[in-house]
Amino acid sequence: MLALLARRLNRDAGAPALPSLFFLTDPLRTPDPVASARQLPAGAALIYRHFGDADRHRTARALARICRRRGLLLLIAADPELAARVSADGVHWPERLLPGACHGLATAAAHSVQAAQLAHAAGAAACLLSPVFITASASARAPLGLFHASQIARRSPLPVIALGGISQSNARQLIGRGFAGIGAVAALA
Repeated sequence: MLALLARRLNRDAGAPALPSLFFLTDPLRTPDPVASARQLPAGAALIYRHFGDADRHRTARALARICRRRGLLLLIAADPELAARVSADGVHWPERLLPGACHGLATAAAHSVQAAQLAHAAGAAACLLSPVFITASASARAPLGLFHASQIARRSPLPVIALGGISQSNARQLIGRGFAGIGAVAALA
């Protein structure tokens, strides 16, 4: 269901050349990212957020193998060296760690239109805007709300992936609001 809605959002946004569905690992909510990767539909993107994972090198190698085999895009969070070591497709940057210039394929987290503009200036291909809805993420901020998030998506110079509290029950609300796809953690785990 989420994959179908994500494809519709991508098509409605002019079909930018990026996945419409992004899965983000979370150390607490997705304790086995490798098992989660095996469940993703072909063409989706997986962002491996390895923060604090003592086995991140082994997990990243396993994810890279699965992603290549299943036709998934693999982005490693904030670690271009690890991304290069496992031949990942690119890097995802948290907003606070976004470099002045991105090299290769990169996405960036954004929590405001200014952050989306900075991601664009740095050379990111897309931004993941969050949190749109209330979320259980440990790093969650107050939700932007659908109206405000939609305004940001429409003003962004980059394709915007909606993230934060996205579920089967609220994903349809994103249609027609300027988003190019869906990012999720728990809804896809």
